[in-house]
Amino acid sequence: LVSFPDCQSAVVFPKTIATEQQSLMLVKRLLAVAVSCITYLRGIFPESAYGTRYMDDVSVKILREDKNCPGSTQLVKWMLGCYDALQKKYFNNCCLCLQTVTECYHFKFKYTHNGPLLDFGSKDKKSDSTITCADTKKASILLIRKIYILMQNLSPLPSDVCLTMKLLYYDEVTPPDYQPPGFKEAKDEGLLFNEEPMYLNVGEVPTPFHLLKLKITTEKQRMENVDKNILKQGETAEPLQVCGVSRDDPEE
Repeated sequence: LVSFPDCQSAVVFPKTIATEQQSLMLVKRLLAVAVSCITYLRGIFPESAYGTRYMDDVSVKILREDKNCPGSTQLVKWMLGCYDALQKKYFNNCCLCLQTVTECYHFKFKYTHNGPLLDFGSKDKKSDSTITCADTKKASILLIRKIYILMQNLSPLPSDVCLTMKLLYYDEVTPPDYQPPGFKEAKDEGLLFNEEPMYLNVGEVPTPFHLLKLKITTEKQRMENVDKNILKQGETAEPLQVCGVSRDDPEE
């Protein structure tokens, strides 16, 4: 089994996240699990392109290089490029798009040299809140469960769907000529949908050093059969939110 080098055991939650390196490893693994689950549940690649791993007690599919499926091998290479940008702290956004844009999975990353840049979108949460491993584990499992539920309720994709990935960087720290392995410079032409898009806040996972958010944009008609309440997981969990561009986050 050849899968992402940093994802051999899917997401293994450490007892403590005391260093930035431990946090980085966890975020890499969680990104790999999320991208793998999305492509698997949307039927992008054949069964042979995935292996089975466990995230705590949740069974997940992990994408691997498959010589009979060049597309999965290419996506693995893209993910390794994401890891490079993430490790250098250049990485801002990753957009996994199904074109002509039908669905877009938008991963957002935040980090600082002195710990996390907390941006939970809630005025009730303090910026100096202590993030425990239990918080990170709970948020990670909740995010993957939400992905599973949402993917299973979206309308089927067209048979001729095309997958692409776009990366965005923090300009103030990224060298002008930097491009991670597997990527080349492209014009920022935005995302063009044939039908009216709908914006969904799926969830976020904080660690003491990183914050990963996942948002999904899809054609509104594909959401007609999705009950927004099915993504509620427990009393303290936030349900799936339908939203437009966030007005309180100038980076959006």
